[in-house]
Amino acid sequence: MKKVISTTAAPKAIGPYSQAIEAGGMIFLSGQLPIDPATGTMPEGIEAQTRQSFANIKAILDEAGCTVDHIVKTTVYLADMSLFAPMNEVYAQQFSGAFPARSAFAVKELPKQALVEIEVIAVKA
Repeated sequence: MKKVISTTAAPKAIGPYSQAIEAGGMIFLSGQLPIDPATGTMPEGIEAQTRQSFANIKAILDEAGCTVDHIVKTTVYLADMSLFAPMNEVYAQQFSGAFPARSAFAVKELPKQALVEIEVIAVKA
């Protein structure tokens, strides 16, 4: 059985998908663009966009009763691999313990011309 996780503290889905799904004790978050849910805008620069994507992730995880400590896997999509180092610096600041497994890819383009999109899988434990 799956449960839809949704919060107004993160941007609404911009297509036919859910912010997150809980199934079997796992939380699957859709990719989070760096959209400020209060204004509908994106900050400029990879560092600010990475922070905003994580703010959205944290809001959805909170709605699911989890924190970043529950994240076991992340996937980072970048508009350009030249953005990897500054993204990685902000990314590292989001975790206090063991880092989750991660994949990072450069893609041809992200929705709304974002520089970064991050999706995560968390486990309730």
